[in-house]
Amino acid sequence: MSINWVMLLPSSTPPFTPLPNEQTLFTSPPRIALAITNPAHYPGKQQQKFSVGSSSGVLYLTNRRVIYIPDKAAPDLQSFSGPILNLHDSDVTAPFFGPNVWQALLQPVQGGGIPTPAGGVVELKFTFKDGGAFDFHSTYERVRERLQQAVQVSREAGGTSAPSGAALNGVDVSNVNLDELPAYKETSDGPLIAPIAPQIVAPTQPTAPPAVSQQSSTPAFSPPSEPPPGYEEAQRSGLNEAAEWSEVADERKA
Repeated sequence: MSINWVMLLPSSTPPFTPLPNEQTLFTSPPRIALAITNPAHYPGKQQQKFSVGSSSGVLYLTNRRVIYIPDKAAPDLQSFSGPILNLHDSDVTAPFFGPNVWQALLQPVQGGGIPTPAGGVVELKFTFKDGGAFDFHSTYERVRERLQQAVQVSREAGGTSAPSGAALNGVDVSNVNLDELPAYKETSDGPLIAPIAPQIVAPTQPTAPPAVSQQSSTPAFSPPSEPPPGYEEAQRSGLNEAAEWSEVADERKA
């Protein structure tokens, strides 16, 4: 990040000289406040104390930088700019009362006017008094993601090994696609085939067991049509014996 390094052109729109292949993607409403300070956490407490800011100005986002032009220039802050890939951990805070705030950590560039040791960071805070914080944040995240992808592809293809914030690792930003990714849509080369409904097989009724016959398995008895052999003789013999026993009984009684 750098202080007072933007080449101002008050009579132009936007009021600064763009870098090669630089395009302005977002212009904020007026009355944007800026504050650059040491972070409250480590290692901010170990750094030289630094604080600069402005109560009102305009914020610009390009495909390379974040730029802030205060309404009233001061000796310590006439302009502010920084490469997008030098910002980290950005977020939007929406309090119940008061304007929305966008903040991030800055990794200042060497000789940019912000006294920090190597690897040090400062905290950047923009206060959107007239709205626009979420629009800025969504555009910023989209651009940063595309730039990171382009740098990664350049490194994998054998590009320079310079830090991500140094000239975008040799990436030509004019070739970086900053448009939204197309929404996913399922396509098919063949004709659409209606799904086949599963066939529902009715459950089969259990087969009733065979009825048990009430008749016994023993053959039915039927009386013979003729008396068995010797039947008449047996009958006569029995009658004779009965008569003899009757006579004996009568004699005993007498």
